[in-house]
Order: sequence, then C-alpha cells, then structure tokens
Amino acid sequence: MTRRNTRRSGAILAADLMLVPMVATMRLPLMLTETRSMGLVGAETLGAVTEKAAAFAEGIIAANASLAGSMMSFWPDLLSGKMPALLSGAALEHSLHAALKPSGRRVRANFRRLSRPAA
Repeated sequence: MTRRNTRRSGAILAADLMLVPMVATMRLPLMLTETRSMGLVGAETLGAVTEKAAAFAEGIIAANASLAGSMMSFWPDLLSGKMPALLSGAALEHSLHAALKPSGRRVRANFRRLSRPAA
C-alpha cells in the first residue's frame, strides 16, 4: 500500500468509526422497544452483539494475516535494499487498518440501515 493509499484508507476508516456514537444513538430506542415488547432478547439486540463479536474475530484474523505478510516480505525487502515494513513501523500501521476495517464496514452498513425511513 502506498503512502497516499494509506492516508486515504485511514481517512475513510476514521470517518466510518466516527459514526459509532450516531449508530449507538439510533439503535438504543429500537433496543428499548424490543425489551418492552418481546421480553428477553430481540433481533436488534442479538444483531448488535453478534456483529460486534464477528467484526472482532475478523479484525484479529486480518491483523494477523497482515503481520504474516509483512514477515514473509522481510528478507526480500532487506535483500533488495528496501526498508522492511517490520522495522519501519508500516507493518503495524497496515495491521491496525486491517483490524479496524471490518468494524468500519459494519458501522457504515448499520448507519445506512438505521438512517432509512421506516417503511
């Protein structure tokens, strides 16, 4: 990933994650009405919990895959005269972006879904 793409993906990711308070605010009334009407656990509450767990698991896997890729390119980068990503800190930046990307996608999708008018 080039430096420009890293900045752009970082800005997109930050914009997605800045929607978190808005999504939580939009989701709370739905969860409140679920507890009053259905009793134990409603679809919105269950979806909120399961999607966070799934995003966390996907993020862990993506971060580990990113770090594994950086480790695999260590010696080729070093022998070709380039600074290896593991030494420059770029590997950690890439793995952080990879780890947060699933959460950002889910937040953006939830914001779109919750901001549509009720049919």
